[in-house]
Amino acid sequence: MNAPLNHASLKDKVSPEEWALRVDLAATYRLVALYGWDDMIFTHISARIPGPEHHFLINPYGLLFDEINASSLVKIDLDGNKVVDSPYKVNPAGFTIHSALHMHRGDAHCIIHLHTTDGVAVSAQADGLLPLDQHAMLICSDLSYHDYEGIALDLDERQRLAKDLGSEHHLMILRNHGTLALGRSCADAFLRIYYLERACSMQVRAMAGGTRLNIPNQGVPEKTAGQGGPAFEGLISNLAWPALRRKLDRIDPSYQH
Repeated sequence: MNAPLNHASLKDKVSPEEWALRVDLAATYRLVALYGWDDMIFTHISARIPGPEHHFLINPYGLLFDEINASSLVKIDLDGNKVVDSPYKVNPAGFTIHSALHMHRGDAHCIIHLHTTDGVAVSAQADGLLPLDQHAMLICSDLSYHDYEGIALDLDERQRLAKDLGSEHHLMILRNHGTLALGRSCADAFLRIYYLERACSMQVRAMAGGTRLNIPNQGVPEKTAGQGGPAFEGLISNLAWPALRRKLDRIDPSYQH
């Protein structure tokens, strides 16, 4: 039997901090759908709930991203067990990937994993992301790679995912699979994945043009990365995220329920 979509509100049953996080995470799911980055009911976005318990929220497996709201998100622990009863299951591959990085990185408050057409295309290219445009140059130094091992159902892969991400990178290309971003907030993670996805799309289009590619002069990508660092620490997120939330509110504010 399918679970009902008219979920009872959890607003008065969780802390104000958790509710605010639920709304932000639901907004992130809706934005991924709005930008056309969703993959039916697959891929996943998670957010760690404040507190010492190491609980986090993830999508109810079976809902499209544009159906998700704050109350439908599933709360689980690092062992994949539901903390609060829910009629929905959790994607096991999502649990493997997200629990690995939440366990490894204290600053991984939100993690976004996607299977977009252009992101997967670049993940299948031997050279990975190239410094072909400003978006790519802003993030190349913050990007790591993880080799494909099959569908992420093996919990042993968590160690290798964490090792490949390292202690400082915020972006990862999962070879032959997709893209990933982590951030200190949903806003931070979303802006990072936005830049990675834009860079992948521009690379695919540039390479499809059939002409010789222009690679910037030596030192320019590094300079650009240095110029963009402070932007991801709050400036862009603080400006862009409220604007994106306003856009969602105009289209369909039901994510807040």
